[in-house]
Amino acid sequence: MNPTAISPSPRSPLLCHFLTPSPLRLSKTHSPSRRRYRASFPRCAATSSSEQPPLVSNKKELTGLQPIVEKMTPPVRLATSAVVLAASLAAGYGLGLRLLGSKSIALGGAAVAGAAGGAVVYAMNSAVPEVAAIGLHNYVAEFEDPASVTKEDVEKIASRYGVSKGDEAFQAEICDIYCRYVTSVLPAEGQSLKGDEVEKIVKFKSALGIDDPDAASMHMEIGRRIFRQRLETGEREGDAEQRRAFMRLVYVSALVFGDAASFLLPWKRVLKVTDAQVEIAIRENAKQLYAERLKLVGRDINVENLVELRKAQLSFKLSDELAEELFREHTRTVAIENITSALGVLKSRTRAVKSMAVVVEELEKVLEFNNLLVSLKSHSEAASFARGVGPISLIGGESDFERRMDDLKLLYRAYVTDALSSGRIEDNKLVAMSQLRNILGLGTREAEAITVDVTSKAYRKRLSTAFSSGDLEAQDSKAKYLQKLCQELHFDAQKASAIHEEIYRQKLQQCVTDGELSDDNVAALLRLRVMLCIPQQTIEAAHAEICGSIFEKVVREAISSGVDGYDAETRKSVRKAAHGLRLSRETAMSIASKAVRRVFTNYIRRARSAENRTESAKELKKMIAFNTLVVTEMLADIKGESSDKKPEEPVQEKEEEKDVEDEEWGSLESLKKTRPDKELAEKMGKPGQTEITLKDDLPDRDRIDLYKTYLLYCLTGEVTRIPFGAQITTKRDDSEYLLLNQLGGILGLTSKEIVNIHVGLAEQAFRQQAEVILADGQLTKARVEQLDELQKEVGLPQAQAEKVIKNITTTKMANAIETAVNQGRLNIKQIRELKEANVSLDSMIAVSLREKLFKKTVNEIFSSGTGEFDETEVYQTIPSDLSIDVEKAKGVVHDLARSRLSNSLIQAVALLRQRNAKGVVSSLNDLLACDKAVPAEPLSWEVSEELSDLYSIYSKSDPKPAPEKVSRLQYLLGIDDSTASALREMEDGAFSSAAEEGNFVF
Repeated sequence: MNPTAISPSPRSPLLCHFLTPSPLRLSKTHSPSRRRYRASFPRCAATSSSEQPPLVSNKKELTGLQPIVEKMTPPVRLATSAVVLAASLAAGYGLGLRLLGSKSIALGGAAVAGAAGGAVVYAMNSAVPEVAAIGLHNYVAEFEDPASVTKEDVEKIASRYGVSKGDEAFQAEICDIYCRYVTSVLPAEGQSLKGDEVEKIVKFKSALGIDDPDAASMHMEIGRRIFRQRLETGEREGDAEQRRAFMRLVYVSALVFGDAASFLLPWKRVLKVTDAQVEIAIRENAKQLYAERLKLVGRDINVENLVELRKAQLSFKLSDELAEELFREHTRTVAIENITSALGVLKSRTRAVKSMAVVVEELEKVLEFNNLLVSLKSHSEAASFARGVGPISLIGGESDFERRMDDLKLLYRAYVTDALSSGRIEDNKLVAMSQLRNILGLGTREAEAITVDVTSKAYRKRLSTAFSSGDLEAQDSKAKYLQKLCQELHFDAQKASAIHEEIYRQKLQQCVTDGELSDDNVAALLRLRVMLCIPQQTIEAAHAEICGSIFEKVVREAISSGVDGYDAETRKSVRKAAHGLRLSRETAMSIASKAVRRVFTNYIRRARSAENRTESAKELKKMIAFNTLVVTEMLADIKGESSDKKPEEPVQEKEEEKDVEDEEWGSLESLKKTRPDKELAEKMGKPGQTEITLKDDLPDRDRIDLYKTYLLYCLTGEVTRIPFGAQITTKRDDSEYLLLNQLGGILGLTSKEIVNIHVGLAEQAFRQQAEVILADGQLTKARVEQLDELQKEVGLPQAQAEKVIKNITTTKMANAIETAVNQGRLNIKQIRELKEANVSLDSMIAVSLREKLFKKTVNEIFSSGTGEFDETEVYQTIPSDLSIDVEKAKGVVHDLARSRLSNSLIQAVALLRQRNAKGVVSSLNDLLACDKAVPAEPLSWEVSEELSDLYSIYSKSDPKPAPEKVSRLQYLLGIDDSTASALREMEDGAFSSAAEEGNFVF
């Protein structure tokens, strides 16, 4: 048998018919711990009958001495044995003495006869256990129900024959009867465990008095029989039946022997069945038995049922988790019966009004059952109840309602509709709706959406009734009436307001079907607004959307007609829509602005994608013409003004902007031409509107670039290319500047921005030619006159021209100064002269270059040979002149002083060896200057005589150095006072012997 193939399945009938009327063939095996009996069953065919055969089909017959022994009681059998033995001895002795006449022969005959009598007695006594076993067999065969056999009956049979229950033959018969009984109790093929098998087997085992080890060996023998039959089965179905039969045997055996089953039933060792397979057999059969027990419990479940279920669960060895799962599945199944019935009625094609009552009734049964379970869950004795008692949920388990969520939504909608059928909803219905939502497994949003939908319909119905009956209009406070209506339906006030707005919108759409609102329509809408308490803001939004969409359609049609299509009929339709729809001027202008700006944007897109400046300017001219001939006329129609009336100039600039424009007006010709004289203005006609602009639709940079493109077109004229690479430029008249002014209004440019554009172009032209004139950065009188003529020609203001000239010269000077610094041709003295001439060095010379110049200046001080170091000059004056950080300057000085100190000593020694006394004095002065910047410790040198020579030369140098310098040098060279005095008394110009001999030690 393959132990891995074991799985729970219905009972096979093969186990029920191992029995046969023939006697058992028993074989005994010895074990040091206990006796084991192996029962060998003859093969039998499986049957599909569910009827169990009798435990013992017929009685056994006695043979040989067994009938005689059966008649004897133990005392009689003992006396008979004694008589037979004595008679045998006497007969043998008498027969030997009579025939041969010798006493010795008589004793031999007595021995032979005694042995024969003893054999008879032994045969008779040895047959007693077999007779007792046959007696027990025949006794059990007399009962239709073997369970009627009691322990006293077995003991009486054993005492009648004077045998012990531990006798081998008697015990073998007991085991055989027990094995047959267990086999008969187990279910037949196609059947399941009933739950009473364990109790019957335990009772019968106790009645027979069989020990647990012997009983367990019979269970193992039945298992071996199932294993062998499975090996002999060639069909897949038969194999599955044997696996299921074996699993039932394992489960029943585990319950019969309890905790001892683990070592009494060695399934793993004998049949290679794993512990996991044993656990599966116990679990699946326990679930099957518990499920069968749950079927006996209906929707009228009570405390007693739950306690019994708990006891059954424990007796079946079923875990709490599985018991809870099975109980919930059972309650779900009970609820599904009502849900399925309700769905059948709800989805029936012949559904009538009464059928909705049936649906609600079925749902009420589910809710009642759910409430019962909830109340039992909070019972005081809930700890002793079956696990899993609680609210019902259709989601989960083996049901397919999780995939039929739409059907569950229909049920929930039907229940909510019934709850609102009276026009109001009670509190208990709200609780029931919440419970039903949880039972059906609907999400909060899904259930809320259904509830809101149904409640909205009920609210509309109540509202319609209040309208038609006049109750709402008769109320002094419409708001209180509507609020009460929402409270009765438990309806959100905001959703009610949304319904009011929707009703108003529907009424408004009906009123504007002909394209305008009449006085009657306005009065009806006002009445509706008052009764529904709709805010003015909501009314305006509805009118702006509904009436605005109609007006927008009219505006689009007017705009799409083009420059030539805006005729009297189109103007009439615009006026009718603007005033007939009762739109406010602001709303109408906003709608028109959106449509017009969309067209403007299309013109701008085409202008940007043009091949050259001329084509781009042509597109901009089309936009200007569209603005003048269509947009301006349309705005006049919207406002109800006459097109001949000169439009008011919108105030777009502040007074200070006007001052700036007037200040620059006289010099810039291009800017002056954008304000034409009266004659040219009359010739060009009425100017275009400037209320609708692209100020918020385009970035500032794009608007400036577009204006600059058209300005350049006005300045350069139209360029026409001809063959051979030539081109012809056609100058334009001043009327183009008037169009430029209108373009600035369309682009939303302020006067200041326009002035800046004109000034920027003029400044750019002036700069290009001025850079050529001032190529070397020198400003002479002739060049000044040339620049003045250029300024007048370009029209650039004097201040702007001077700024450009100064910028050019400053840039040139800055380059020259930077070059001089890099080449080392500029010192601190020249820097101070430039500052006195008001030259801004901070902007001309970079900080790094100024720091480089400072370092160079300090290095010159340390190498000047004077020995002087002015801290105020170095630490304050020079950094201030160069505009560098003082602390950073100090750090540079200290670093240079430390590095120059040792270098000065080395240089002085080198000059000493070259007999350059003047150079020696200069180097020692540099050393003293570095020491003033950073006071140093006495210096060390390998040849002390050279240090003495240095001191001697310096102290006797001409001009004579200051005493403090001589004293400081003595300290730095490490010369004591006596040596210094001796050196000063020596002759001038004396060198040490080391210097004379030229022993230069490095």
